[in-house]
Amino acid sequence: MGKPTGFIDYEREDAQAYSVLERIKNFDEFHTPLTKQEQEKQGARCMECGVPFCQSGLIIGGAVSGCPLNNLIPEWNDLIFKGAWEQAYNRLKITNNFPEFTSRVCPALCEKACTCGVDGDAVTVKANEYAIIENAYDMGYASAKIPKVRTGKKIAVIGSGPAGLAAADQLNQRGHSVTVYERSDRVGGLLMYGIPNMKLEKHIIDRKIDIMKEEGIEFKTGADVGKNIKAADLLKEYDRIILACGASNPRDIKVSGRDADGIYFAVDFLTSTTKALLDNDLKDGTYVSAKGKRVLIIGGGDTGNDCVGTSIRHGAKSVLQLEMMPKLPDTRAENNPWPEWPRVCKTDYGQEEAIELFGTDPRTYQTTVKEFIKDKKGRVKGAKLVKLKAEKDKKTGRLAMKEIDGSEYEVETDLVLIAAGFTGAQSYITKAFGVSTDARTNVASAEGTHKTNVDGVFVCGDMHIGQSLVVRAIREGRDAAKEVDESLMGYTNL
Repeated sequence: MGKPTGFIDYEREDAQAYSVLERIKNFDEFHTPLTKQEQEKQGARCMECGVPFCQSGLIIGGAVSGCPLNNLIPEWNDLIFKGAWEQAYNRLKITNNFPEFTSRVCPALCEKACTCGVDGDAVTVKANEYAIIENAYDMGYASAKIPKVRTGKKIAVIGSGPAGLAAADQLNQRGHSVTVYERSDRVGGLLMYGIPNMKLEKHIIDRKIDIMKEEGIEFKTGADVGKNIKAADLLKEYDRIILACGASNPRDIKVSGRDADGIYFAVDFLTSTTKALLDNDLKDGTYVSAKGKRVLIIGGGDTGNDCVGTSIRHGAKSVLQLEMMPKLPDTRAENNPWPEWPRVCKTDYGQEEAIELFGTDPRTYQTTVKEFIKDKKGRVKGAKLVKLKAEKDKKTGRLAMKEIDGSEYEVETDLVLIAAGFTGAQSYITKAFGVSTDARTNVASAEGTHKTNVDGVFVCGDMHIGQSLVVRAIREGRDAAKEVDESLMGYTNL
């Protein structure tokens, strides 16, 4: 695969990001892709390694190593190198329904498991994937493929995030008639409103949805099953139902002053920005604005970083991001060898922007909120923070973060964004269908399956496994579709 000496002959190159001062002027994607010729050289760097962990998707050291979709990465890298772009697209589509999404938002688990990265720079797999799918659109390879035969079976998919869309796409291509129900005003779920525009421009989603509509999938927006649509009616109308509603319950912070005005969940903040951007080009008063405000972000994950980047684009006066856990090392520790997922400190685009604009990293580690301070009008004006230390629980042996006595201090803030993650499925939808949930409030299923306790009802995505990555959600949707197909037809070729 690739050129035998490619990883020696060619250095790793990736799409270049615009300068911070340039990219924060708008909410557009901010990378300049490589040329086709440059990308072919990157395909040549694939090493034809004996065991390609890039495509393994194995759980190693408690985390996923390599692509959860088992993308045939060495194969399409080789095809890029040879200039066989259409064939590369065909190989990519075997395992991935939505490379236009994953090539933009995936954290590139494949690259972290790349053999070339053991003692050098990993192959630019994510950029190669981007080049394949965008070339396919340019050349017409990614146009609609309408199923030639219909089975007469009807399936309802509840939720249009990556898991629901993947399930719908697979089952439609099999020939089943699929209707997707989305409670929001636009299709896409997490992709549309949970991920900022600068990471995934929304016309990219619309482009793919238009193709899926042409291929025969019906989409119903403003359709909130369990509220304005009865689950019982769907159970009667459809042969099978797939629940793909996501992990939609944001974790809250239960401290004094939480009821102050100016405190929002991160997802509501991000959603309001994207919706206003699409509806009216960010007309003042139609979204939660960080302009001129001292922003406090609670949570250090991807969502927290997205809040940093969004706040900066609003024109925030300052940004402070709290992380409960200690700072990870800058390089792999000895107990975290390749091909395990590297547990190292990552400085993402939002933090990079904050460092350049404000002169310091916005993150403060081993710190949490103890109290929110309100002004006379009930608005948040500050927060009392406390430092934390890791202590091992004598019974469980697990590390827990404990407050350090006397470490409290106060900061001023006008806007607080809670980005502490999500927990399980929303109860109104699980009750509507009568499906059981587990201790984490995810929808329960039989071991190793996507079947719920209700006949004909399946589950996939974050609603099934808890908050996770887009690429894992796609895999969940594909696996659920396979089970549904087999239950309907007695066999499956998905």
